[in-house]
Amino acid sequence: MKVIVLGSGVIGICAAYYLNKAGHEVTVIDRQEGPGLETSFANGGQISASHAAPWAAPSVPLQMLKWLGRADAPLLYHFRLDWRQWVWSLRFLMNCLPSRARRNTIGNMRICLYSRALMPGIREDTGIEYDHRPDGILQIYENRRDLDAGARHAIWLRELGCDNQVLTPEECIALEPALAGRADDLAGGIHTATDESGDAYKFTHELAAICQARGVTFYYGETIESIQADGARVAAVRTKDRTFEADAYVLSLGSYSPLFLRPLGISLPVFPTKGYSVTVPVTGGGAPNISLTDEENRIVYSRLGDRLRVAGTAEFSGYDTELDEVRAGTIVANAKARFPDAGDFGSAELWTGLRPLTPDGVPVVSATKYANLFLDTGHGTLGWTMCAGSGKAIADLISGKTPEIDLAAFSIDRF
Repeated sequence: MKVIVLGSGVIGICAAYYLNKAGHEVTVIDRQEGPGLETSFANGGQISASHAAPWAAPSVPLQMLKWLGRADAPLLYHFRLDWRQWVWSLRFLMNCLPSRARRNTIGNMRICLYSRALMPGIREDTGIEYDHRPDGILQIYENRRDLDAGARHAIWLRELGCDNQVLTPEECIALEPALAGRADDLAGGIHTATDESGDAYKFTHELAAICQARGVTFYYGETIESIQADGARVAAVRTKDRTFEADAYVLSLGSYSPLFLRPLGISLPVFPTKGYSVTVPVTGGGAPNISLTDEENRIVYSRLGDRLRVAGTAEFSGYDTELDEVRAGTIVANAKARFPDAGDFGSAELWTGLRPLTPDGVPVVSATKYANLFLDTGHGTLGWTMCAGSGKAIADLISGKTPEIDLAAFSIDRF
């Protein structure tokens, strides 16, 4: 079967990889000049089933109110004259109800654990290297109240299959000695040893190269203009330069996915959420080795070889991709305060990208009303965590096989 994958981020490339392994003739189309150059380029680096809980949580509305007016707020909401944003926001608030947040966490956890379990198989099959670290993720807390709340949540995550351990400050420092510099600010932590970290861009770039060597065709620098339907099926994809036809189509265009579905009569409530990261050259012995999540400041740290990736913040500002140096600078300042000897902060590379977020925080891995159009998008901050699982599931759907996990929670029909 001929299959076209739209998008060459980590989601699209994983779909192409599994489709190729299933024996399909695969073509990947992307407007960029290579794979992984947008959302996948400089994310936080964590493969984190421990972070399966969606942003839409009971505590979030009050936190957002507290952060209003703060340019350096971990979550910044720009009010815009865009009715789609208001509808999305209302849906988001509805999903902050405890029962819905619980349901959505269960759905996310299912695909997170499945995806994480597939990653060793990809490494074994391909031999790719991407600064992979298998030593887990340590969430650190600065006050006892937040640690206690995290510990209660950790108990539930263990029940869902995500093993973790609550640690004392001393145990956190033993696991990551770089934390000793601010030991007085450490109330404790939660370590998920089975989580991982690594460079999503390196992974995407290397996996795309392997796919190409195995017969996948790539068209880079192709700006997609439209998806053309004929009755109950998609007939073609039109780019600026040519028309592509296939038997099946996978849409993995991240935040831009809804723009191509509206003309087809498909409403996909994915909204762009801008995130920031900084990449610091490691020059000394003060950088952490294990991947960390700073719960107080909503910042993650991942050691990627001789670099330290620090990422965080969320900004609702539509499709604006301009880098706000104040917000990026806040991440640098927090990292320097916690790990002053980690590296050359003056040479930190600043980056921003749009993360595709659904109002319930759960991705869309789904068939559509068109018999040959499939969606693999809306992963929010968890694209790196979920990429293998969603790619394998989409490949199974297209191949006529029953996916190894139940995809009901990820259907577009839920909206």
